[in-house]
Amino acid sequence: MMLRDLVIDSAQRYPDVPAVKASDGWLTYGELDKLANRFAQAFLKLGIQRGDRIGIWLEKSSSALAAMQGALRLNAAYVPLDPLSPTARIHNIVCDCAIRVLVTTQQRMEAIQTLSVGSLSSICTYICLDGSGPELNWHDLMLLSDKPVEGFVGSDDELAYILYTSGSTGTPKGVCISNRNALSFITWAVEVLRATPTDHFVNHAPFHFDLSVLDLYAAFMVGAIVLLIPEEMSYLPKRLVDFLCEEQPTIWYSVPSVLMLMMEQGGLLEREIPSLRAILFAGEPFSIKHLRLLYEHWSSARFLNLYGPTETNVCTFYEVTEIQKDWKKPVPIGRACSGDQVWAQKEDGTLALPGEEGELMVTGPTVMLGYWGKPGHGDTPYATGDLVRLQEDGNYVYIGRRDHMVKVRGYRIEPGDIEAALEEHIAIREAVVLVDGVGIEARLAAFVVCPDEKASPSLLEIKRHCAERLPRYMIIDVLHVLHTMPRTRNGKADRLILKASLKKGDM
Repeated sequence: MMLRDLVIDSAQRYPDVPAVKASDGWLTYGELDKLANRFAQAFLKLGIQRGDRIGIWLEKSSSALAAMQGALRLNAAYVPLDPLSPTARIHNIVCDCAIRVLVTTQQRMEAIQTLSVGSLSSICTYICLDGSGPELNWHDLMLLSDKPVEGFVGSDDELAYILYTSGSTGTPKGVCISNRNALSFITWAVEVLRATPTDHFVNHAPFHFDLSVLDLYAAFMVGAIVLLIPEEMSYLPKRLVDFLCEEQPTIWYSVPSVLMLMMEQGGLLEREIPSLRAILFAGEPFSIKHLRLLYEHWSSARFLNLYGPTETNVCTFYEVTEIQKDWKKPVPIGRACSGDQVWAQKEDGTLALPGEEGELMVTGPTVMLGYWGKPGHGDTPYATGDLVRLQEDGNYVYIGRRDHMVKVRGYRIEPGDIEAALEEHIAIREAVVLVDGVGIEARLAAFVVCPDEKASPSLLEIKRHCAERLPRYMIIDVLHVLHTMPRTRNGKADRLILKASLKKGDM
């Protein structure tokens, strides 16, 4: 089985059952299947071949989902692109993985063409779902056949999609996921959730974020409905709570900070949503104080903590069956799932025993093919960079990052990516980025050294500078201008001193 088969099979079984509800309307499984076929025909007309990359640079919509499905039907790989990212970043990704066709809007196409200066013209063509479009537009798409494209036999080890994550050098990294990688996780998720065609999955995460994989493909596997939350609503707590009350979904999956925001500012604990039977969270530790309140409020729902970097999909899980009054730390990340094997490896390379800490290692069917443009990962265990402690009961507890990588509002961020952008500013000589606070209160704080103090940039100026280079979730919140950077004995920026200064409020 391949990812493309999920919608095809559900369309045969449930052609008139709603598959997707989005801002651009409902689509039944039959309609989604036919629209995916039209996209496949369009891609074929534009010369797409097996293994080619197709970029999807759109807001969340049923059309975007159909384009993704159309790519899979040709054994091509789709690359979901953040609609809120600056054009320069999208341009870099398009060039990095040599995207052959970009499905987007007229305005975005024109914006990226102004940056390309002809560099994309030889490799990339466009499908604009509004406007006229130079190659194909929505009107052209509707004139194409909605019949299946025949003859595209594929392998479950083939590349299915690429998700770009933050890069430590300032360059995004493309995580390559195969059909097998994704389906191993999805099959497990469907089984553990006991999902059925009567379920309503909420899709909160953007398509370029790996959490969305569960929402979409678990629903497609069983013929359930997926409800797309528009990007502009993602962090509006009152509207999110109203959405839940109106739609009455059965399964919710998001980062914990969103649930905390809904509790604190959206009145989530004051509303009843009897349909909700499973609440899944991942991406960052869930404050035990907030989780306890939610768990007690919805005692009839299941609570599952999922863990796994983009490179491994979800490789461990923990189902919350109790939260004792004396618990002060987040619940464990649990034990292996999705057919994977996990273990904690100490610095000396030996296996961590119960009570000991080590770096979490993962091997198994969900581990990525590799990073785009780099050697394949093969069967080598993936080192997550996360420090964990093995409990006596066999569950792992998350301790923190081994390196400087951080999590803010559920997004995995490498500070080097932001630091590289900051140092592009003419007035900044050096930059270090840290996280101030935890959970929903977490903020990105930048420490910068400016040779000319009189020309030191303001926070507003730096925010504008970052907005031209980084996704919205990576724009700094706080700016500290320093005379000199504190350093360790080996000459590196002393992050411990900077972190301590945040706690004391010295800088």
